[in-house]
Amino acid sequence: MSAAIELPRIVVTLGDPAGVGAEVTLKALSHPEVRNSAHWILLGDTPAVQGGERSTGVKLADLNVDFRDKQLLPADEPVQFGALRADYGKAAAAYVHDATLMCLSGEADAMVTAPLNKEAVTMSGMPFSGHTEYIAELCGNSDSRMLLAGVKLSVVHVSTHTSLRNACNLNTNRIIRTIELGNEAMKLLGKKTPRIAVCGLNPHAGEHGLFGSEDEEFIKPAVIACQAKGIQCEGPVAPDTIFFRAAAGSHDLIVAMYHDQGHIPMKLLDFEATVNTSLGIPIIRTSVDHGTAFDIAGKNIASEGNMIAAMKMAVTMAKHRRGL
Repeated sequence: MSAAIELPRIVVTLGDPAGVGAEVTLKALSHPEVRNSAHWILLGDTPAVQGGERSTGVKLADLNVDFRDKQLLPADEPVQFGALRADYGKAAAAYVHDATLMCLSGEADAMVTAPLNKEAVTMSGMPFSGHTEYIAELCGNSDSRMLLAGVKLSVVHVSTHTSLRNACNLNTNRIIRTIELGNEAMKLLGKKTPRIAVCGLNPHAGEHGLFGSEDEEFIKPAVIACQAKGIQCEGPVAPDTIFFRAAAGSHDLIVAMYHDQGHIPMKLLDFEATVNTSLGIPIIRTSVDHGTAFDIAGKNIASEGNMIAAMKMAVTMAKHRRGL
């Protein structure tokens, strides 16, 4: 079998047309090592691509990729960069919908998502809390997780887009499942035996009940259960020190109990190279870990570094899943 045939097929959604999605995608694909690593399929609308071409100077026709114009926006109307519009939100969600179905049907091996705007999607009349939850719903799965994968370290979250008050209502089975999903994901990223640290919820992981009982009551039993399954994990560990140790090489993956516990240190460590990955679904989905950047859209300021990282990770995971 030739190398060309073995290349994974990866679909990229261009995100909110008013944002930087088309810009960073075009610039990422202008790098030969990215462009030649997969068969790329872009989902979007021509006006967004044209806007990206004008701002970056990169021409889609020169990239030798498959662009599928969804024709959800007027072809003769230039994109209004930075505009919060319901039709833009609706289009961005439609790209994600179609890309997910392509992965489920086997037409694509993985998907990469450029940023969309949650408010714009909601303005279109569609309830929407985020890519991860929406894709999971399309896949018929209500138990998804978010993984932030970086060069030095990765973090998987027990909960993400929910209130902090709700996130503190821990469930041992959910923590067990999060550890399992994180372990499986790290193997797709090439770690044969991932080293996992599980954060406590409270300061100092509860200090043996001094600062709360949740760590001993819910987290410790989950760690013990996963250890019994052969997963190399420890915890609950103090959240305020484990990221420093892990970034220095002590662990491959940290399990965070809630959104900010994992997001803040990861974005401080390496914002540009950190990739958002959805777990607990039957398809591979990676994403940039930044927003639509309406304030700089159309100015060729946005770096393509995070998109490159997301695209490379999708290629790596797709190849490991296919055994290439």
